[in-house]
Amino acid sequence: MKTLADYLTEDEEDVVDMNTRCNFDFKRIKNDLNFCRLHRHDDEDDRNQIVPHQYCHRCDWMFDELTLAASKMADHMSLSVEQLVRLHFTSGLSRLLWCLFQCFADDQEQLLNKGLKLIQFAVMNAIALRKILKKYDKVHECANGMNFKSKLQAKHLDILQSPWLIELVAFCINLNDSDSSLTSDELFGPLSIDLNLTSEGSVLTLVLLGSEKLDCSLICPICLDLVFQPYALSCGHIFCKSCACLAARVLIIEGLKYASSDSKCPVCRESGVYDKPVCMSELGLLLQQR
Repeated sequence: MKTLADYLTEDEEDVVDMNTRCNFDFKRIKNDLNFCRLHRHDDEDDRNQIVPHQYCHRCDWMFDELTLAASKMADHMSLSVEQLVRLHFTSGLSRLLWCLFQCFADDQEQLLNKGLKLIQFAVMNAIALRKILKKYDKVHECANGMNFKSKLQAKHLDILQSPWLIELVAFCINLNDSDSSLTSDELFGPLSIDLNLTSEGSVLTLVLLGSEKLDCSLICPICLDLVFQPYALSCGHIFCKSCACLAARVLIIEGLKYASSDSKCPVCRESGVYDKPVCMSELGLLLQQR
């Protein structure tokens, strides 16, 4: 694992390069769609090519590119959040050295800023993807774009449905010591958070960058109580660690990594979801503190 100093002083060119490789070429895709919209009836060939539910030789290349980009974004998101969480929970000699150099407070602020920027990265890419797919359907008068979005969700490549996003938001709340709002910057606006813990139901409601609203239930679907030591399966459903182990028929001391590859999610019944469980340490800490 990188030291905190290495992480925070990472070469900016590398960061820009990572963001460039994870973002898709929004402008190029939009230009191709605009070309189809303007020239769809110019000649007989185009009219035959660009009709509802038929293949468009000029635009449909974008679905492969978007799938690859979505996969890269999901990997980038999970890796980055995992690094931030590790740094937050690091203790022992490393933490003592940071305190001696009087940099811990600044480190915490920088980690919070990195978390907020990562949320911006996720939401802005998700908005761009949604607009591209809606434009595709409008230009070609079909539902291929929305069908493609459903396929991304089925493959768990929709970044807004990732449990890592919930973990990242919990991370930012824990560092900010607030459960109401986090100000990102003047361009993107605030990140609004409503942590509602009641006997009727516990929900984490997020309004990301003033446009995307997400609701995350904090009730375990198995024990019907507030999640304790929360774990998320790759399908996105969140359970108590003990409940998830019980459903997978493994001992708690062994952990979910020993679950059979045929084990299914107790909610959606999807198999193979225990392969890469997400230990939601920040969400667990948030619920403990509240």
